[in-house]
Amino acid sequence: MIPTIAWAPDRPAVRILDQTRLPATEVFLDLTEIDAICEAIAELRVRGAPAIGIAGAYGVALAAHRASRHPGTAADPEVEQAAARLRAVRPTAANLAWGVSRALQRYRESRAQGKAPGSAAAAALAEARAIHEEDLEASRAMGRAGVLLVPQRGKILTHCNTGGLATGGLGTALAVVFEAARVGREPRVFVDETRPLLQGARLTAWELEREGIAATLLVDGAAAWLFATRGVDLVLVGADRIAANGDTANKIGTYGVALAAARHRVPFYVVAPISTFDSEIPSGAAIPVEERGADEVRTILRTPIAPAGVPVWNPAFDVTPAELIAGWVTERGIVRPPFRNPACLP
Repeated sequence: MIPTIAWAPDRPAVRILDQTRLPATEVFLDLTEIDAICEAIAELRVRGAPAIGIAGAYGVALAAHRASRHPGTAADPEVEQAAARLRAVRPTAANLAWGVSRALQRYRESRAQGKAPGSAAAAALAEARAIHEEDLEASRAMGRAGVLLVPQRGKILTHCNTGGLATGGLGTALAVVFEAARVGREPRVFVDETRPLLQGARLTAWELEREGIAATLLVDGAAAWLFATRGVDLVLVGADRIAANGDTANKIGTYGVALAAARHRVPFYVVAPISTFDSEIPSGAAIPVEERGADEVRTILRTPIAPAGVPVWNPAFDVTPAELIAGWVTERGIVRPPFRNPACLP
């Protein structure tokens, strides 16, 4: 398990592993202000839909603890404002707003019951910790469900990072890989580098090396040729939001991988917890796609690679239509086409 995020044991603070410093150094940050949590989420110091959902919930708990210094109802507006700020930091991932809303609702319920701000803050923290534990159990369950897809010595392509760093510590798509390794299937993983911020190269390769799992790094543009020449068995990706019809938003480049996989008849699976499914969004066309700053594309790890004035389009995500997806692996099992809400599974 990777210590991606936690409530600091010695003071009101959210402790994160700063993913912008990996793989060179492992640096932990104690975030004591809402500004710092928002910055950490925006700058991808903590990233991955499940992980930022947990971070958002802990952020509400932190805001509640800080606000509890105020008397009476003066604390409540501060907590509400912090929750609104946290929700808005990254719009695509469903888990962020979901985690914030759960912790905020526990706070509101406690206050409505007449409890003091300090007690309500403790309730919000308990909810954040519950979300964290649920994420870990969901990761284990997704690993167990998805391992059935992996043949002996199966060759798997991944995109972006879907391991412990993207979650509460265990993973989504990489949880399947880890479980396959645990049960002796000897998976071999091809890792898309994932431009522009290289989450595959910096993070996924680091996690797989840490676990002793065979991995080969490739540039994103090589994925289609990989299918044509190397006989890949399946693609496993994560998700940031899944619409009511199964259309799936994930890190930019995922749609292209899905198209190439379809052309070469390689099954393409999405691995995500039920908290990532958004029944309020009818289709991928309605998923808000975050666009990020130009410097992420004009530079690689802060080294300029393009003219400073060249215009840049930098969508952080794309949307893969449901018809390109062989199945959605969840903690309740695998949903296969035609898509249906996995919350309805037994």
